[in-house]
Amino acid sequence: MPPEFNPSPKATFVGRVWRPGIGPAVVRIDGDRVIDITSKVHPTIADLLASADPLTAARAAQGEDICALTEVEMGSTPDAGQDDLRWQAPCDLQAIKASGVTFAASMVERVIEEQAAGDPDRADVIRAKVGHIIGDSLAGLVPGSPEAAEVKRVLLAEGLWSQYLEVGIGPDAEVFTKSQPMSAVGWGAAVGLHPISTWNNPEPEIVLAVSPAGTIVGATLGNDVNLRDVEGRSALLLSKAKDNNASCAIGPAIRLFDDSFTLDDVRRAQISMTVRGTDGFDLTGESSMTEISRDPADLVAQTIGPHHQYPDGFMLFCGTMFAPVKDRDAAGQGFTHHVDDVVRISEPSLGTLKNTVRLSPDCPAWTFGAGALMRNLAARHLL
Repeated sequence: MPPEFNPSPKATFVGRVWRPGIGPAVVRIDGDRVIDITSKVHPTIADLLASADPLTAARAAQGEDICALTEVEMGSTPDAGQDDLRWQAPCDLQAIKASGVTFAASMVERVIEEQAAGDPDRADVIRAKVGHIIGDSLAGLVPGSPEAAEVKRVLLAEGLWSQYLEVGIGPDAEVFTKSQPMSAVGWGAAVGLHPISTWNNPEPEIVLAVSPAGTIVGATLGNDVNLRDVEGRSALLLSKAKDNNASCAIGPAIRLFDDSFTLDDVRRAQISMTVRGTDGFDLTGESSMTEISRDPADLVAQTIGPHHQYPDGFMLFCGTMFAPVKDRDAAGQGFTHHVDDVVRISEPSLGTLKNTVRLSPDCPAWTFGAGALMRNLAARHLL
């Protein structure tokens, strides 16, 4: 059976797998083979991406051929054991940041969440009202521009100004901490929902890999799981809505930039997503990076600089235009997850990220953090 992740032979992908009896390994994907390139020079992905030339370092690294891609995928299940061969998120010590409200469609949905105060029963009526007044006027609007200021004036007059529109079309982007270093899950793992939530959805996104110098060195895919009811009650609950056990999925691997794949390819990326439930429910959607309101390079510049440093680098979710409104459980209530939904997020240049939805307490507990990683690498004489 061919692997679900079937990278182009031109591409250079790096990531992480768990090796039974050994621990986390930095790997390069060569065709359908997984090569362990962990070394004293680059014991972590963070070290590799912080090097002067990550692409050359990854391509030149000598390593051990440990298995086929299909073997890693077979072990990467929602119920995988702690010492099973499996994909891990392709980042380790990096901070995990996220940009919010970067697409016009998601701006409107965030306003609806706020107006509905997290109540899905009110969302349909408010969506019609907000859509009638705002329409597509936000599409193509340059954040912080005089035109954006005029839209703000009109919306204030209509009583529809929102903190979400402020970060969507104002000069300052929303950049928040999505998850803690080492806490993201990888391909095939369970992805978690806080059990207090009854209105939630996946958020398919491009995730940029950024070096400590602020250089974007590659990209991968991510699921920025969102609790719409929790955030809708109050934006001050953002951390509760976003950062829970297994609530961040990244993978399958980072594609490093080269002549065949650059930031311009990210700017043109077309992301697709499917959600399939055990109840027979199917949801499909797309998110085009051509419709993003803020350029990815600007999002990175607003995250790192003289105002803020990231000595281990960071991963940055770029935001999504996907906000599902297809009714699932009742008319007018839109979409919400059910346990055991299977979510696939795909982009032709980056592959597919697959995860199964569970409640956060039912996902494997996060126990292997930065301290455990350092102890593991020291025991392997890699530090």
